[in-house]
Amino acid sequence: MSSSSSPSKGAGRPSRKPLLISAGVALAAVTLGIVSWQATSTEDPAAASAPSSASAPEVPDGRAELMKLARRDANDKLTTGRADAPVVLIEYSDFKCGYCGKFARDTEPELVKKYVEDGTLRIEWRNFPIFGAESEAAAKAAWAAAQQDRFAAFHAAAYADGAKEKGFGEPRLLEIAKEAGVPDLDRFAKDMGGEPAAAAVRKDQEEGYRIGVTSTPSFLVNGQPIAGAQPISAFTSAIAKAEQAARAAAK
Repeated sequence: MSSSSSPSKGAGRPSRKPLLISAGVALAAVTLGIVSWQATSTEDPAAASAPSSASAPEVPDGRAELMKLARRDANDKLTTGRADAPVVLIEYSDFKCGYCGKFARDTEPELVKKYVEDGTLRIEWRNFPIFGAESEAAAKAAWAAAQQDRFAAFHAAAYADGAKEKGFGEPRLLEIAKEAGVPDLDRFAKDMGGEPAAAAVRKDQEEGYRIGVTSTPSFLVNGQPIAGAQPISAFTSAIAKAEQAARAAAK
């Protein structure tokens, strides 16, 4: 899930599916790329993390709607971090996306170590396959692995350096599941091909399309869009601002 500061490098293949944009998030959807690239390219991380005695800033209507997308479901198996964490990062990704893989290998572990482990951050995964049949299959396989509490291990194996070049056909997905330590491979294969997996992937896709996501990786940090796998400073800056605003609002 990585990109440079140029949308052409960090963006995935646009989808041809129609955007089902609700009125509540229309502005945020239309400006997703512009807002995120400006925010992540001009933000001063030091300034964002500096303490402030000011009250929490007013949240724009579109941003408020995007914040509501955080599910905060303690039973959601495609997440890491506390359900009541002050900051939620929603990640729309595809296992065939090279920049998604780079984010998973280089940036996400640092965010987990720095923010998830101390209870500041929750990361919620959304399957957003846009690169064809193998993307869809990998998304369903990730969901199936999650049903046996092996999502994190499957995620790591599927995004390992060179993994996507081997493809995501069914035999390969079974290999990844075995590598990830999925205990019941027969159940995994059944779950992967079942309607519940397909429905879960559709739900994530429809959410992404509704708010204007058309490429991977795309993120929301307490409603702030970030397009592409930006340098880690972009995420630490956004998380610091979101945490400050959340704690101020809770007072």
